[in-house]
Amino acid sequence: MIKLVSDDTAKGQRVDQWLAKNCPEMSRSRLQALIREGQLKINQLVIREPKTRLKIGDSIEVFLPEPVAARPEGEAIDLEILYEDDDLIVINKPVGLVVHPGNGNETGTMVNALIYHCGSSLSGIGGVKRPGIVHRLDKDTSGVMVVAKNDHAHNVLSRQFADHGRQGPLERSYQAVVWGAFAQKAGVVDTYLGRSSRDRTKRSVVSPTQMDARHAVTHYRLLESFGETNEKEAIASLIECRLETGRTHQIRVHMAHIGHPLVGDQVYGNAFKTKANMLPDDLKAIVSAFPRQALHAATLVFEHPSTGKIMRFTSSLPTDMLNLIGAFRKFR
Repeated sequence: MIKLVSDDTAKGQRVDQWLAKNCPEMSRSRLQALIREGQLKINQLVIREPKTRLKIGDSIEVFLPEPVAARPEGEAIDLEILYEDDDLIVINKPVGLVVHPGNGNETGTMVNALIYHCGSSLSGIGGVKRPGIVHRLDKDTSGVMVVAKNDHAHNVLSRQFADHGRQGPLERSYQAVVWGAFAQKAGVVDTYLGRSSRDRTKRSVVSPTQMDARHAVTHYRLLESFGETNEKEAIASLIECRLETGRTHQIRVHMAHIGHPLVGDQVYGNAFKTKANMLPDDLKAIVSAFPRQALHAATLVFEHPSTGKIMRFTSSLPTDMLNLIGAFRKFR
């Protein structure tokens, strides 16, 4: 239970707003849910309305029910853990692992694995004993992810990811193998992304006036060119992408938009399938058989939600991408 006495800052304030400021370990939406469930007392009276106004000196009690068991069941799935403490866990996600249960993926996900691994150390996200997903990677994207283990960590990390590093230390960088050569060593893709009008399961660059349009900014830097010695003739490139925003499929859509779709991307790179036909037979076989988008979350930097320490994690390229890059390097 949380017990507080309202101070001068509470006069005329909504109780949910004041509590959110004074209980940083809990999100405002969680507090509103508790209030509506009858878990709030002001001066010994049960209050169910989040917009109730406070007076100075009000006695406030918030009751916290025991977290209930998560609906997804824990499963014994191997995880590569880069770091873990009472607040969070950092995972090096492998290719093929779905992050969260959903249609067609009710089991065998990273959430199932974390529920099993973390056990009693999960104190509850929104009143449920489950890991708090603050960002995601596509099923076929590998690399570093951080997951919250309690409400406080989930709330603080979510704010960092929502800010996208504009005012804090958050940093996310990816490495990708893309088709084509870059005229410049670095650049920025600044667009709006939304649902494709042709295929509602896909994202595309859209007008900022489209109802679901969201601003998306990707910074890219050329790391290596593959193919001819003259970079302008390169058949493919290794690039680093740093996200200023975090939209669904952002890197994949942005790279396709500027004419450099990811090698292996079956959703946004189909138009470049003919590129593989131009390659020598050995390289063509390797590229054609590459089963996923060549994208890896290489670096993640954030501020620890409790200690304030800057945490930095890196993940080396997985074997399949190293083999792909090695094959391209042999092509001259």
